[in-house]
Amino acid sequence: MPKWPSEDIGALYKEHSRQVYYLALRLLGDSAQAEDAAHDVFLKAFKKMDQFRGEANVRTWLYRITINHCQNLLQTWHRRNMVSNADDAVWETSASPEESPLQVLEFKELGERIQETLDRLPEEYRLLLLLVADEKMSYGEIGELTGQSADAVRGKLHRARKAFAGIFRDTE
Repeated sequence: MPKWPSEDIGALYKEHSRQVYYLALRLLGDSAQAEDAAHDVFLKAFKKMDQFRGEANVRTWLYRITINHCQNLLQTWHRRNMVSNADDAVWETSASPEESPLQVLEFKELGERIQETLDRLPEEYRLLLLLVADEKMSYGEIGELTGQSADAVRGKLHRARKAFAGIFRDTE
């Protein structure tokens, strides 16, 4: 079992916090909830570091915590019965001098369309697409994370991509 000094904990957060946040954002669809979830994930990870056996990649371990935490949030009564009053901060971006307001609006609309399409997919397809978007993860790592073989992941990803493309075309 690795013993992680506090400076390593800071490095772990610095290295993985952005990916954990983006995975939570895509799973939850709300920037404030995703930010809270990312913090919760690292708190859980820090508390359970002594349980990390080193059998999986650290990122895979953090993603498993993130997926479980977000699934728990999505199943809570509050989430099912309360309307989010979050603004569109998820898709807001500050325009750089070379970006026109039209480009910013188009980017925001594309992001919303992608999220709507992801939301309409079965949970397993959505999760596989989000995990494969992290280009550092192999099919084997994704399979380990989801409890499937690399070949099963490859086949399901093919079907997930086809489903995504079909739904995305329909949302135009």
